[in-house]
Amino acid sequence: MTDKMGTVARAVASPNTEIIACNPPSAPVSLECHYDEAIAIPHLLAEMGDSDIDGYIIGCFGDPGLMAAREITTAPVLGIAEAAMHVASFLATGFSIVTTLSRTKIIAEHLVINYGMERHCRNIRAIDLPVLELEIKDSPAQNLIRQECQKALQEDGCGAIVLGCAGMADLAQKLSTELGVPVIDGVSAAVKLLEGIVALGLKTSKQGNFAFPPKK
Repeated sequence: MTDKMGTVARAVASPNTEIIACNPPSAPVSLECHYDEAIAIPHLLAEMGDSDIDGYIIGCFGDPGLMAAREITTAPVLGIAEAAMHVASFLATGFSIVTTLSRTKIIAEHLVINYGMERHCRNIRAIDLPVLELEIKDSPAQNLIRQECQKALQEDGCGAIVLGCAGMADLAQKLSTELGVPVIDGVSAAVKLLEGIVALGLKTSKQGNFAFPPKK
């Protein structure tokens, strides 16, 4: 899945942008609940800190550790859920999120509120398959995602779809063509937003809540 995210990111990145797709070697193999996120965050933060990196993208739709990550670096840090929701709000007056397990919907709901997206998010839908099912060749996951997107357009009054899992990153363009509406993958959206922030020469503010953590 990490390799797939890297491929999707490189496909939209500018020629002079180097994408380094990596994952913590000792974290859960997939993030599907609050516990998984809590276990993963220290490993995620340990991956950061290279002064040569211009910016970071957290490749999980729960945006785990995003605020903490912004505290430990001056480089801009984006979460793929935050990026996808903002891009969707640029393209339609309402969007629905299609994710994997129903139990993760509450995580997406919290993010919608935290990012001020209640006015834009019409619904959060789940196909009720585990994340790693997306990596199985003959899995029904793609058809279920397509069907749920179609239901969202018919029932939710939305004009765009946000794919609520990094493992769906490779489906966005195909679904956009099939459905005739913007289908936003947070990985590619975050890449383009991050490139823009870096090109503007902007850094994470160290005044206020994102100041470096106090030494203890």
